[in-house]
Amino acid sequence: MKIMKFGGTSVGKPERMRQVANLITKDDEAKIVVLSALSGTTNSLVSIGDALARGDKQGAEKIIDALQAHYYSFIKELLKKEATYKRGETIIAEHFDFLHIILKISFNEALNKDILAQGELMSTKLFSAYLEEQGIDHVLLPALDFMQIDANDEPYFDAIRVKLNRLLQQHETKKLFVTQGYICRNARGEVDNLKRGGSDYTASLIAAAVKASVCEIWTDIDGMHNNDPRIVNKTRPINQLSFDEAAELAYFGAKILHPTCIWPAQQEKVPVKLLNTMQPEAAGTTIMQDAGSVGVKAVAAKDGIIAIKIKSSRMLLAYGFLRKIFEVFEKYKTPIDMVTTSEVAVSVTIDNDQHLAEILKELDPFGIVETDKDQAIVSIVGNDIAQTPHVLSSLFNALSNIPVRMVSYGGSKHNVSVLVPAAYKTETLQLLNKGVFGLD
Repeated sequence: MKIMKFGGTSVGKPERMRQVANLITKDDEAKIVVLSALSGTTNSLVSIGDALARGDKQGAEKIIDALQAHYYSFIKELLKKEATYKRGETIIAEHFDFLHIILKISFNEALNKDILAQGELMSTKLFSAYLEEQGIDHVLLPALDFMQIDANDEPYFDAIRVKLNRLLQQHETKKLFVTQGYICRNARGEVDNLKRGGSDYTASLIAAAVKASVCEIWTDIDGMHNNDPRIVNKTRPINQLSFDEAAELAYFGAKILHPTCIWPAQQEKVPVKLLNTMQPEAAGTTIMQDAGSVGVKAVAAKDGIIAIKIKSSRMLLAYGFLRKIFEVFEKYKTPIDMVTTSEVAVSVTIDNDQHLAEILKELDPFGIVETDKDQAIVSIVGNDIAQTPHVLSSLFNALSNIPVRMVSYGGSKHNVSVLVPAAYKTETLQLLNKGVFGLD
């Protein structure tokens, strides 16, 4: 059995949804198809929740009406038979009746999670209606019946595996299943989600749970590239990455893949393929245990970074100092990306300023605290690059005119990272494309 996940752009237009149907029926292998919401839907649903949180019911209603009109236009082009078109109308009416009802009740966070779930529920139901119209045998498998997170908002993998396999056994003669990405139930049984990009996570969790032959992530890009094609003119797709390399790239800014997607597939050694819905013949990128080659593979950049420097003469020969510093970040559940130390100072970076004021207040007793906002981490990723000749020299020669704030080297054999002011991110990526990859 293989898993095929299609993102919002892959199902965002009727012709693309039809193309997805063609892709999933090209072979006879049993498969589970994971769909995101139609492109733009989740943003609209977030805006509805934001408007309701402000008490702006009129603004929320305006967004709901516009989104509903979009969906009616969508099914007019997608569904051609009267019976399935009527079914599409019923699906849309059901979900938008719910969205209109919430305008009349008190808004809370649990209700907001219900709002956010509507996109995936509608996309899969409409896709199911289209498959029915085409006479394609399938089962619509509700993710809310098996996808679950625990009290810490982490996937409850054992429960997912048991529930999913039990559901599949109930349909043992079927070979095609369609389900929702992103949405789940929490420890209280309420509708919840796996956060932004969670459809990748859903696909990887399902792939691990059923020990799939492959987990295919279909987007609008032909695999992972060696650099950001939105910023750099000449980039090239990467044929093969190890799980570790891909995890580094995803965490440090490669947008094609959600960082959480790697871990479940890696645990069960399920290969992950990144493929292009618009160019299905393209080879894409395969992520597996074996890196395939040694050396630099790609560069990625992560925005919105804050650097925090704690300077204190008490650090000199003081054991336990770093532990106390890290405990402050642990207390506020704020992950640290990079760390550098000297005899009298330690610098760290974070990408979440939600608790920045509290963190700075608790760090103040340890010494002089300095903060630099609007930074970017640029990471050079590859297999065993710490031992690859000339990596560091080509890196720093390329960046000789860039004001590098921090360097992380040696913490991972797959990654060398530098911190630069965000204003220099584009130039840094362009210089590395030429200096490290030889691409102008």
